[in-house]
Amino acid sequence: MKSLCIKTNDANLLNYLLNELKNIDFNNICFSKNKFKNYQNIIVHYTGNDDTVFISKISSILSFLVIDELEDYLLKRYLFHNYFYFDAKEREKILAFCFDIMIDDFSEIFDKKFQILYANFYDFLSTHKSLVLNGFVNFRIKEYLSILDQVLSQAVNQFVIEKEYLEFVSLLKLYINSQDYGCELMHIIYSDSESILLDKDKNLIMVTDDILNTKYLSDISFSSNDYVLNSLLTLLPKKINIHLVDYKLDEFIHTLQLVFENRIYLCTDCDICELYKNTKGCL
Repeated sequence: MKSLCIKTNDANLLNYLLNELKNIDFNNICFSKNKFKNYQNIIVHYTGNDDTVFISKISSILSFLVIDELEDYLLKRYLFHNYFYFDAKEREKILAFCFDIMIDDFSEIFDKKFQILYANFYDFLSTHKSLVLNGFVNFRIKEYLSILDQVLSQAVNQFVIEKEYLEFVSLLKLYINSQDYGCELMHIIYSDSESILLDKDKNLIMVTDDILNTKYLSDISFSSNDYVLNSLLTLLPKKINIHLVDYKLDEFIHTLQLVFENRIYLCTDCDICELYKNTKGCL
């Protein structure tokens, strides 16, 4: 008979383990929960002949437990200790970025986390009969914790970039609102992330790419249309008609909407749109 003892005083973890053991698809197992000295103990007995499969089943359960029940806590702990200079709301935003990152690449990241945890638990349980769960998580899953740290670092970078982006947009809005209109109307013909600027009479406006004459570009690069943005900030039109030749809203258009707000009008079906749809490829 093979017996394993899992020790923890966390009620949620105890309930998780008991529920998983109750529903385990494996024969010749019995288990009980008892209080000994400092810990609540879940003791699992296996009376079958394949100890390897038994240890594998328990290792899988414990691996899922860490991901399902402890990952949120571990991320918050790393975030608080390593990035203490962010306030509570900023930490919540960063944590949300962490889960977005892991969801975007769910299969690869989840499989990597699970395989690392499974190997850690399996190697330990193959040579030990007792496992203190909290101590194991704190000291024996460093490679898994390193993955969380990498995800957290990526999330912090995304948060900082977004914060700088929004601060830059806010500065541009303040500038625009403090100036008089420079002209009544401008048209932007937009297709395949490229722009053509027209004045109110539909005459071409040349966009300079001379960096020496650029005053309003930030260190943040939104797209190849940075100089179009600079031209709009220089000319300050009262109204901007954006003709979406390929119907696509991207980061640059979103930036213009944030900066110029109610001056922006989107169009996909007018004489200008139709003209450039028929001559697509000239942009």
